[in-house]
Amino acid sequence: MAKKKILFINQEIAPYVPETPMAVMGRELPRAMQEQDHEIRTFMPKWGVINERRGQLHEVIRLSGMNLIINDTDHPLIIKVASIPTARVPVYFIDNDDYFSRRHMVTDENGNGYADNGERAIFFTRGVLETVKKLRWIPDIIHCQGWMSAVVPFYIKTAYKDEPSYANTKVVYSMFNPGIKSDLGSNFKKSVEFRDAKAELLTGYKDLFTLDELGKLAIDYSDGIVMADKGISKTLQKYAKDKNIPTLAFQGDDFGEAYETFYDQICPDPE
Repeated sequence: MAKKKILFINQEIAPYVPETPMAVMGRELPRAMQEQDHEIRTFMPKWGVINERRGQLHEVIRLSGMNLIINDTDHPLIIKVASIPTARVPVYFIDNDDYFSRRHMVTDENGNGYADNGERAIFFTRGVLETVKKLRWIPDIIHCQGWMSAVVPFYIKTAYKDEPSYANTKVVYSMFNPGIKSDLGSNFKKSVEFRDAKAELLTGYKDLFTLDELGKLAIDYSDGIVMADKGISKTLQKYAKDKNIPTLAFQGDDFGEAYETFYDQICPDPE
């Protein structure tokens, strides 16, 4: 199997956030692929719970400074970087004072989903894709892990389809049990608009975007789906099956070879 360039867009990565199945896979999958000599880049949100001093994060000035317009409002993009000592995997963090600083992760201190979670996911997605362009790095595969990255497949196939960085990129989406019940607001369709990612493309989805609707959006625009958790919504499992999209079943702890084989199925080596 030829070595690939793999961009991991993660909702959670341990040890920067508490260990969950998603956070552990956010750390272990990039490490496993790097150990197989694949070239990787890894991103996650700079959640407000992350201790920057302990994690040794520092801002990358040359990548920061861009403004992203979400729902008619400018939001400065800040990029930070650190390296997981035990894994030797560098991690880029997407930060913004409005969306991430001085907050918990996807829920507040009472366990309620933040009302602007949809906008936060959009900002995170666009922040990653714009930063990778600045890095002048062209991924063969983008692997999205967790619902905060679920807008990526839609943007790659619409807003970024003519970008040289992404024109031939394949997208894999890993589904996890989100652990919360939350909607993304009634303005999600308007907020997601960018270039050719038009709101009218979302007419087949409910106006109130729930996490299930977001999962369906990710499935519809992905080249491959991974059942990365045991507690995934049965609705989404059936939806993915009915779409007949290549799917990798839950793998447990011994996953490396199966993921490599799946990547090769989604993105075959050139003849």
